[in-house]
Amino acid sequence: MDKVIPALVIAAIVLLVFVGLAVGWRARQRRQAALPALETPPGVLGTALAVDDGFYVATTRADAPTDRIAVRGLGFRARAGIAVHPEGVLLSIAGQPDAFIPASGIVGVGRASWTIDRVVGTDGLVFIRWNLGGAEVDTNLRVAEPEALVAALQTIAPASKEAA
Repeated sequence: MDKVIPALVIAAIVLLVFVGLAVGWRARQRRQAALPALETPPGVLGTALAVDDGFYVATTRADAPTDRIAVRGLGFRARAGIAVHPEGVLLSIAGQPDAFIPASGIVGVGRASWTIDRVVGTDGLVFIRWNLGGAEVDTNLRVAEPEALVAALQTIAPASKEAA
């Protein structure tokens, strides 16, 4: 009996933590429900300027870099294929339908060292700042050839902004 009560108290605390996390995640999804669906890729794309496999790390609001976008397949870190075309960026995030960021929606590209839950070496991430339903967001990617990806993105992006 000496060990049962403390074990039950600890189990109750752990359960409350997980319930709190679930409630918070659902509240975030409700707040972001108005964001539009991601664009589907066009039927025909020009020749890829760069193709890489790596990780989709996170998408956050550009003006609030700790506010993760939790809807539309952007909520979780996953392996991803990234292809830069003259028309825009094709994201193939594992477990999600292909998404497309049109070149006209990209407002900046660059390198970053951190995002919400990931700190990497200096300039270890590639970010794409783009418009999602009128809100500027930063999508962060970790790829094997970041220099080549940034160079290709800069050829289709109208402007470049520095990483936070």
